[in-house]
Amino acid sequence: MAKDLAQATGEALRARFHGVRARSLALAAPFSAEDLCVQAMEDASPGKWHLGHTSWFWETFLLTPHSPGYAPFDARFNFLFNSYYETVGARQARPERGLITRPGLDAVLSYRAHVDGAVSAWLERADESQLAAALPVIETGLAHEEQHQELFLTDIKYLLSRSAFPEAGYRAPARPAAPAPEPLDWIVFEGGVHRFGHEGAGFAFDNEGPAHDAVLTPFALASRPVTNGEFLAFIEDGGYRQPGHWLADGWARITDSGREAPLYWRRVDGGWREFTLHGEQALDPDAPVSHVDYFEASAYAAWTGARLPEEREWEHAARQADPAAGRWMAPDGWLHPAPAPGPAAGLAGLYGEVWEWTRSAYGAYPGYRAPEGAIGEYNGKFMCGQFVLKGGSALTPPGHMRASYRNFFPPAAQWQMTGFRLARDI
Repeated sequence: MAKDLAQATGEALRARFHGVRARSLALAAPFSAEDLCVQAMEDASPGKWHLGHTSWFWETFLLTPHSPGYAPFDARFNFLFNSYYETVGARQARPERGLITRPGLDAVLSYRAHVDGAVSAWLERADESQLAAALPVIETGLAHEEQHQELFLTDIKYLLSRSAFPEAGYRAPARPAAPAPEPLDWIVFEGGVHRFGHEGAGFAFDNEGPAHDAVLTPFALASRPVTNGEFLAFIEDGGYRQPGHWLADGWARITDSGREAPLYWRRVDGGWREFTLHGEQALDPDAPVSHVDYFEASAYAAWTGARLPEEREWEHAARQADPAAGRWMAPDGWLHPAPAPGPAAGLAGLYGEVWEWTRSAYGAYPGYRAPEGAIGEYNGKFMCGQFVLKGGSALTPPGHMRASYRNFFPPAAQWQMTGFRLARDI
């Protein structure tokens, strides 16, 4: 990398960095300091914490090791904004992030500005070898902040849903006009040995590799995700009252909680309404069902006589689809799954509507090794007790929509924009 190429690379990275950082601030702008301080449940972090943590990530993994002489903005922030990196030091317990009233929002925004200036200055002066050494951290940092932008939206949505005066905080656009989805069809895929995981150019997280071969038996995948109307039929048939459809842990959870519908659904005057980031709306029967946990998805699949897809089945099928067709922060501003008519024949709604549950446990691919150092705690340490989701939701940044991407959550997680499509054996 010649000097002029290093300069051009630094300028390009600086533009990407400031673009991602600016979007985080734009997402937070409509909300008050009070909105951004509250933690509505243990899984959802306050908006202010997301703003602080993403700055801490850049300070900890880029500036401290790669910028000689850099002094942390406030050494105490390492405790407050470390998420789960054991090797970096002690941290605020996750369920207590809502107790971080100090520093205030203004101080956190000052922290962001300090980090932004320091990263920008480093990118401007870094030479060829410095940029090459730091590039994996920079790419991870950009993707990491985009992940937290999605989390910011899902976390603030849960908070707003619990308010006595629920307001979306974003403009409330009209529901986008969309044709009804095509009738569900089954797309058949032959078995055989196929390639899986990420390989080649372009950024990917460590858990997407190594690329490897695996055997698939013939299967069929539903042409689109399950819709609200279809899931409502399951409810009306007593799906939440029939233990035979449910895995044991799921049945225990719904009986203990008295749950009778997906998160954010509310029965009103004999009909159903759904809370969205645009406030409460009439339930759209044609839109993909969302905010269902793995147990609900599995129970519905059992009720139909089908099943959830394997992770590799989904990935193999999705390689024929264009992730760019996914919808993300659409020009109409609609921040909710919408009917995905897709092609007249083939797979629709694979990207940009709902994260789709698979029945595959989240684990390591053959030959996987977590990266060395603290950054190695990013993905590998969570390979237990979780399930893989594929595709991406209406809130997922476009660079995260690819066939090899592996999202993962515990089976009881509902607050993410999670849905599913069916599969069956041939």
